[in-house]
Amino acid sequence: MAEQGTTGAGGAAASGYDPQKIEAKWQRRWAEARVFESEADPSKPKYYVLEMLPYPSGTMHMGHMRNYAIGDVVARVKRMRGFNVLHPMGWDAFGLPAENAAIKNKTHPRTWTNRNIAQFQKVLRRFGFSYDWRREISTCEPEYYRWNQWFFLRMLERGLAYRKKSLVNWCPKCSTVLANEQVVNGGYCWRHEDTRVESREIEQWFLKTTAYSDQLLDDLKQLEGGWPERVILMQKNWIGKSQGAKVKFAVAGAAGAAPIEIFTTRIDTIYGATAIILAPMHPLVTKLLEGSPSRSEGEPKLAKMRQAPVKTEDLATMEKEGFFTGRYALNPFNEEKIPIWVGNFVLMEYGTGAIMAVPAHDQRDLEFCRKYKLPVRVVVQPLEVEELSSEKLETAFDEHTQGLLVNSGPFNGLSPEEAIAKMTAFAEQKGFGRGQTIYRLRDWGISRQRYWGTPIPVVYCGKDGMVPVPDKDLPVLLPPNPKLTGEGESPLASTPEFVNTTCPKCGGPARRETDTMDTFVDSSWYFYRYCDPRNDKAPYDSEKVGYWFPIDQYIGGITHAILHLLYSRFWCKVMRDLGLIKHNEPVARLFTQGMVQKGGVAMSKSLGNVVGAEDMAQKYGADTGRLYTLFAAPPEKDLEWSEESIEGSWRFLNRVYRLIERHAEGIRAVKGGRADAVSASLKEKALLRKTHQTLRRVTSDFETRWHFNAAIALIMELTNDIYAQEPLEQGVRPEIRREVLELLTLMLAPMTPHLAEELWEMLSHSEGLWKVSWPAFNQELARDEEVEVVIQVNGKVRGRMTVPAGLGRNELIERAEVYAAKYINGKRVVKAIVVPDKLVNLVLAG
Repeated sequence: MAEQGTTGAGGAAASGYDPQKIEAKWQRRWAEARVFESEADPSKPKYYVLEMLPYPSGTMHMGHMRNYAIGDVVARVKRMRGFNVLHPMGWDAFGLPAENAAIKNKTHPRTWTNRNIAQFQKVLRRFGFSYDWRREISTCEPEYYRWNQWFFLRMLERGLAYRKKSLVNWCPKCSTVLANEQVVNGGYCWRHEDTRVESREIEQWFLKTTAYSDQLLDDLKQLEGGWPERVILMQKNWIGKSQGAKVKFAVAGAAGAAPIEIFTTRIDTIYGATAIILAPMHPLVTKLLEGSPSRSEGEPKLAKMRQAPVKTEDLATMEKEGFFTGRYALNPFNEEKIPIWVGNFVLMEYGTGAIMAVPAHDQRDLEFCRKYKLPVRVVVQPLEVEELSSEKLETAFDEHTQGLLVNSGPFNGLSPEEAIAKMTAFAEQKGFGRGQTIYRLRDWGISRQRYWGTPIPVVYCGKDGMVPVPDKDLPVLLPPNPKLTGEGESPLASTPEFVNTTCPKCGGPARRETDTMDTFVDSSWYFYRYCDPRNDKAPYDSEKVGYWFPIDQYIGGITHAILHLLYSRFWCKVMRDLGLIKHNEPVARLFTQGMVQKGGVAMSKSLGNVVGAEDMAQKYGADTGRLYTLFAAPPEKDLEWSEESIEGSWRFLNRVYRLIERHAEGIRAVKGGRADAVSASLKEKALLRKTHQTLRRVTSDFETRWHFNAAIALIMELTNDIYAQEPLEQGVRPEIRREVLELLTLMLAPMTPHLAEELWEMLSHSEGLWKVSWPAFNQELARDEEVEVVIQVNGKVRGRMTVPAGLGRNELIERAEVYAAKYINGKRVVKAIVVPDKLVNLVLAG
């Protein structure tokens, strides 16, 4: 790279600041001193901080760096606070993107993945993140995925892993199951945009997450205060506990036919049901169409619906489509005959796959019924608004706490809550319904028809059926040279040397399972493996995990708020029930950082708007990149990339370097320790006061609020104040200069660690900063010179008054009485309530 002038980024500026040289020097010293290595030690307080492990794809950009910079600040501060810190890193290395990239680049997925891992690791090391690299794991290595298979077998033994036929999103060109997120553009494959995704019923392996529905929901209470409320709410909604009733509607004119069972949380509105609507995949649909006059018209529509998967998140906004089956059902409460329809917005996966449409009191039902001209009947009238009109209703009235039943026979006049209880009891008494709790959460389908994933450790024998692979034969290894085309059957299914095996039970011929596991399996327990990454006898040592867990701080994007975090919580509970751990939740505190954007959208290689992390480190130095990502916005907010602003961060670090460089020689002979502030001059006291006030606020920003951007702004302000007092040699004793510059250096250490180490050495310290504790501020010096005190009269706020910090009680009261004279209006003050530096409440007579 060409030099950019004597003061430009990239090389040594006129001040002598050379980030490339300094950063290489201190990374080498950290490695030689094994600074970031940690072991379980019950004699020390522990702190486990972790960023979500990355998927190694392409090259690292500054969007990635923000996450790791945040975690590294936390790790470094906690070390300086005396904690035994575990801060590891690894790679979420399996997955379909690697397989597709390997096909595209005509290479093996392992080769492509490991090349990316090497690049990612190089960049993370270049930025000086304080990882214990001895603990590095890669989920595509047999020594890791062996334990995926071991856990699967334990779940299989306990009935938590099972196989069944299930409806899936199927791409006929990929010949694999697609996640909902991979169905794009209204029903097309994300990879083959000309190929419509089908709904297909195939044999799939599942993990029984529903066995833990109540625990997953109830234990969210343990996370309150430690997890963002938004994430807790998203998990609650995903689990989706609903208390309601199942009710059977007989099919009119079809003696002996199975009734249609619906689930509803609002049985109180059943008199307002004007249709029954079935999911396209409901097993009764085909039978209802047999002999129906609507058969010829309905079957093509049904086929189209069944080929178009519907995402749950699209239900509220999607176009409602449906058709009449030609059949009718009987409302069991009043024997009213209502039509049976099929609708694309009813999901087989939720409830019973059938709903009663109550258009007056459900918005989706209202949209559907208006479109197809089905009746609308109000059965709950609101208490305090104009009476609802069925004909004019545009928005469904779905409040169940603010109304009374109408048009509901013997239940008229009841509140919805009263009606729900009485109508559920009536249904149970008559035998056509019962109260029930259901969940939106479904069992976790882990089968994937691809190569680059964990093989499922079972075989199929003609004599013994499905047989688990014995533990002693684990891991079941992926074949080294599969034929990868991206089309047709699973690559494993077309690899005879993998498929053909012997039955562990009878020794006869058998076929291996050719599905691989969903990669969320890999990421559901990886943070436990960090505690004991080289264990070849067990997934981990339970004592080591008992010391480090739960994770004290987990950091990652909001995109992982549901699946990854929900599955990892499920896995934790399974491991607890296996006797491997004792805790209920893996993560005590969760932080979701904002995205790094450029041009108003998140950095993405596909959008071509990434800023390469390695390029930034080469041009400005890693510390400048770290500082900028921490300074440009609060960590929970999105950050808009600005080349001009990163230049500003670069210039600031140069200013700090020049400041220390200028004064290092003059204070070298001064011994460490705090200066005597009692005899300090006004200039000295101003410097000390500003420094300790900054330290107090920065400490708070690090420890309680994570306002790293505010902390950096304070440090910049302090630096400006120090420069404003130049020349420091005039009127500031060497010991005070030393204290101020040392504290400035220590405050920068968690964010710009390479530069801070260099400055610390320049200040004549022979030991590295990794042996230095976080400094304590002087309480007296850190007091604000002025504070704002709230003034109340008889408990009512009348204003705010600025006074010297630490002002005595009597003086505060006197000033408050003068300030609030017009509110006192000559009355006698009978009592004064004073909170020093914060509040004065004057209580008046009468």
